[in-house]
Amino acid sequence: MAFLQLESVSQTYFSKHSAAVTLQDVSLTVNEGEFISFLGPSGCGKTTVLSIIAGLFPPTEGTVTLYNQPIYGPHPKVGYMLQQDYLFPWKTIQDNIFLGLKLRGMLNEERKSYTLSLLKEVGLHSVLNKYPGELSGGMRQRVAFVRTLSTNPKILLLDEPFSALDYQTKLKLENLVAGMLTDYQKTAILVTHDIGEAIAMSNRIVLFSKNPGRISRIFDVPESLTKLSPFEARQHPDYSGMFQNVWEEFERLEEQENT
Repeated sequence: MAFLQLESVSQTYFSKHSAAVTLQDVSLTVNEGEFISFLGPSGCGKTTVLSIIAGLFPPTEGTVTLYNQPIYGPHPKVGYMLQQDYLFPWKTIQDNIFLGLKLRGMLNEERKSYTLSLLKEVGLHSVLNKYPGELSGGMRQRVAFVRTLSTNPKILLLDEPFSALDYQTKLKLENLVAGMLTDYQKTAILVTHDIGEAIAMSNRIVLFSKNPGRISRIFDVPESLTKLSPFEARQHPDYSGMFQNVWEEFERLEEQENT
């Protein structure tokens, strides 16, 4: 049974005088436990696909199913983490990490204990009574990650969650997130503009072209890299060859779009 299935997904935005096709005929199967990256130029529809999977709006055409059940709206088994952490500045860190549980009616002692253990695992057990404004950007994203995991989603949608961070913090957070997703046997889809990040974190890389957005090519990341942490994968000899392959395809797409 397919875990997540996109079949012939297209998206058109209509205005009073025109219609803009942003996605066309996107079909993809994601296996349980996989880490997939969406890569492509700005405007190719990567975030639109993520939003459709999250059930924020339906596709104009096609279907999205999770465990063979159509997604018609926000799904309890789908977690969504964005580039901005969207922590409430007037709430303590404890209140922020419990917010998803509260909204979904899951705020019981067992889930509280699980969520607090996650916060300890990301190294932030000492900041429970602090406010978001007292934390660094990397710490805030760790809090947002805990809040996303607290409801125990089966799949996490990660929309450029590391892009606003400095490089050192970004590398540390890549390692932390990838390790915890593996430990907790989660499936993940990452939207990124960073080829290196996609290679270091993923099992497969889905490369999108634009005008309209569609899947151009899917790269399988070699096992020599996927069995390593993201930081270790970046040091492996196979990393540079993979980077070159993806880069050349990326460049070819841009040349096509500019002719």
